[in-house]
This record gives sequence, structure tokens and C-alpha cells, in this order.
Amino acid sequence: MDIPVGVSSRHIHLTREHLELLFGEGYELTNMKDLSQPGEFAAHETVRVIGPKGEFPAVRVLGPVRKFTQLEISKTDSFALGVKAPLRASGNIEGTPGIKIVGPKGELETEEGVIVAARHIHMTPRDAEKFEVENGQYVSVRIEGERGLVFNQVLIRVKDTFALDFHIDTDEANAAGLRTGDRVQIIK
Repeated sequence: MDIPVGVSSRHIHLTREHLELLFGEGYELTNMKDLSQPGEFAAHETVRVIGPKGEFPAVRVLGPVRKFTQLEISKTDSFALGVKAPLRASGNIEGTPGIKIVGPKGELETEEGVIVAARHIHMTPRDAEKFEVENGQYVSVRIEGERGLVFNQVLIRVKDTFALDFHIDTDEANAAGLRTGDRVQIIK
């Protein structure tokens, strides 16, 4: 039973308040491309993020707006920015570093929210039953091919609204020679 791969580049999720500070009052994100998870999209909008050591001039904003602002980067990105971004599951931002964010209408500095997202598999309850796993469980995933390897500590995330997808960042994808759309397997 194969699972499709989704390679995640650096991106940012914004709260409504932060979106309006950066882009203007009442601003709405515009959908550039739907993502693998239903209702989520890459927006046309980008922001500049500035760390103590470096910056990225155009970080893609993902929609829709969220309850918290979170910048997801790779370990390589964390070195370039000069921030010690911890490995975390998305949404677990307590005690993480903040970052300066600049938009076309304003700027702000967050107190927390910069993470290296832990690799994970999104799936529905039906998928979880089929794969014999449960929400919060950690599994290993095997990658075949020229740069084949095994990823350990892959978090299972189960929700009715999820679509089956193995999410990794660009560092992990490059190490395994993976691209979005490739297929992997959970090791039993």
C-alpha cells in the first residue's frame, strides 16, 4: 500500500490579525494553487522574513488563515536565517523562536512560531484502519530507489478531512531523491 509524497518548501501560516497588519485591513489571500490537503492552498502572496543572520525575500503564504502564525522551514533554512528552529509537529509552537515578517503594508516581529516541521503522514480514519495505525503513533517509512533509505519517527496524523499524504521538507526530500507525487511505504 503506497502513500503519495508531498514535499514542503519553506512557507508561512498567518493569523487574520497578522495578515491584516502585513497586507492591509480586510485583506483576503488569493488562491494560486490548491494543496494536497482539502481546503488548503498556496496563496499568490509572499512575505519577507528576516532572521539574525539572513533573510528570505519571498516566503509563500499558505491559506486559509490560522489561529497562530507559524513559519515552517528546513534545517538548512534555519542556518541561513540564524534561528534555532526546533523540530516540532505543526501547531506546537510554544517556546520556539520568533521572526521578523515584512509585508507590503506593514511589518511585525513574532515572539514564537518558527519550526522545522516533523515529518508526518496525513490520513483519514479509514486510511488509519487500512494501514493499522492510529493518530499520534510513530512509524517508519521506506523509500526505494537509487537513494533509498528509511525515515524513522514519522508521525501519523488522522482526521476526517485529511487526504493521504506523506509530508517531508526539502532537506529530507533531497536526501532521499524524492519529489512530490512519488510513492513510499510504511514498514510493518
